[in-house]
Amino acid sequence: MTDSFEPLRPFEIQVWLEARIGPIDLSLSNATLTLLLVSLLSSLLLALAMRRPQLIPDKIQFAVETYYLFIHRLTTENIREGEQFVPLIFTLFTFILGCNLIGMLPGMFTPTSQIVVTGTLALMVFTYSILLRIRRHGWGIFRTFAPPGLPGWLLPLMVPIELLSFLARPVSLAVRLFANMTAGHTVLGVIAFFGLLAPWFIQWVPMGLSVALYGVEIFIAVIQAYIFSVLSCVYIDDAM
Repeated sequence: MTDSFEPLRPFEIQVWLEARIGPIDLSLSNATLTLLLVSLLSSLLLALAMRRPQLIPDKIQFAVETYYLFIHRLTTENIREGEQFVPLIFTLFTFILGCNLIGMLPGMFTPTSQIVVTGTLALMVFTYSILLRIRRHGWGIFRTFAPPGLPGWLLPLMVPIELLSFLARPVSLAVRLFANMTAGHTVLGVIAFFGLLAPWFIQWVPMGLSVALYGVEIFIAVIQAYIFSVLSCVYIDDAM
């Protein structure tokens, strides 16, 4: 057994170029490079697909327009006055989907298998929803932590519970995406590892199972991007 056969090795952060400006770490690692690659590739592919839009779309333009309409419907059905939030949800969905899918390529890193990445995305959505809530409703929003009609003697008990449930939103949003992507890739790694150790005449069993699970992982990658986007819409709609 060598280190290259370790199932959890693909989740390790590898720093390739260290760079610091005071307390700020600007080092180039496999994680940062993959995040930049996802951003550039998704932007480039969408730009190339729509560089010459036609009234009667070709197959590529039709696919991109269908993709956009899908996210547009997802946003407007889950957020009141949702038209203004379509660019945000479109960017969020595309970025997460790209991060999920790029990790399915051999030798590539999966950014969403890192809790710091999913946590940052969840915290961004959560903070945005709070700022939107304050802008629309003012500081009176904090009265929502004390349900109307609640007896005064119950306030010391109910307010912390309501506050904790509210603060749990970004945690559940981040952990759900992180756990699903990590678990799926770990299972694939473990099966591939045992496939290498198995006798040659039964290696077709883990190989066939790996192919089947690979298809399931692609499905999960899409579903998790969808779930993250839907929950983001719910939190924004709650703020509206």
